[in-house]
Amino acid sequence: MPTARPQAHDRTALIRRVLMGLLFANLAVVVAKLVVGLASRSLAVLGDALHSSVDALNNVLALVVVRVAEQAPDEEHPYGHRKFETLGALAIVGFLSITCFELTRDALTRLFGAHDAPVVTTGQLGILLGGLGINALVAWYERRRGKELGSDLLVWDAAHTQSDVYITTGVIAGLLLSRVGWWWADPAIALVIAMLIVRVGYQITQRTVPELVDQRALPQSDIQSLVEGVSGVRGAYDIRSRGGPHVRYAEVTIAVDRDTNVAQAHAIADEVEHRLKRDLQMAEVTVHVEPC
Repeated sequence: MPTARPQAHDRTALIRRVLMGLLFANLAVVVAKLVVGLASRSLAVLGDALHSSVDALNNVLALVVVRVAEQAPDEEHPYGHRKFETLGALAIVGFLSITCFELTRDALTRLFGAHDAPVVTTGQLGILLGGLGINALVAWYERRRGKELGSDLLVWDAAHTQSDVYITTGVIAGLLLSRVGWWWADPAIALVIAMLIVRVGYQITQRTVPELVDQRALPQSDIQSLVEGVSGVRGAYDIRSRGGPHVRYAEVTIAVDRDTNVAQAHAIADEVEHRLKRDLQMAEVTVHVEPC
């Protein structure tokens, strides 16, 4: 049996608590990478620090977005403000695009221009390994809490943080190669980092855009077959659905026998709503009744 999620107010408070903890962890990682990058003159490390700084900016943005998303439905937003959370996840792509452009430009400049090899000490490598461990822990925790709380923002920010793990691993490998004279390893790995950032941005876009443009949440046939299986329903049509994996909405028109009285028709509509919420995890269902 699935675990019940907390109420909206409690959920928002828990998400904010998670984000505050992640913000402090990410800031610590950014400072550590900046110190190592400036001291070693490593483009890959500085690019990694820039990428990690986006994590911290994302946390700040997310705190703002979540505060807006928690507001109750009003006259202008009858379905609530939860899409602001999805919009915030899409905004992460903008930050990633800036990071990718700057990193690619600097890497190409280094490859085809000056190419002094970075100099990194064993202690600096140790700092990067510590940051790698923090990133891995943050990504695991944020993803787990995002799934528990039904937060797309946390889940996709965790995907961004997970890319930090891959990036830092590559950076460390590049620094080790630079130690043996392979000066090109640092900017080459920076380009690989840029490609990984593009991949993360594409994944986030692929997930968030359909929800923002109200792409159907489920195939019409799935809803129709379930509704027409309810006793008293002669047919189901004008079926619409929208939402994401955590919150779905549906509208359906059902046909009932023209001799059905109002109370009976209302009971049938209630059963349709109950079935859709129970079996297809719909958060809200609107049922129209018409005689046939």
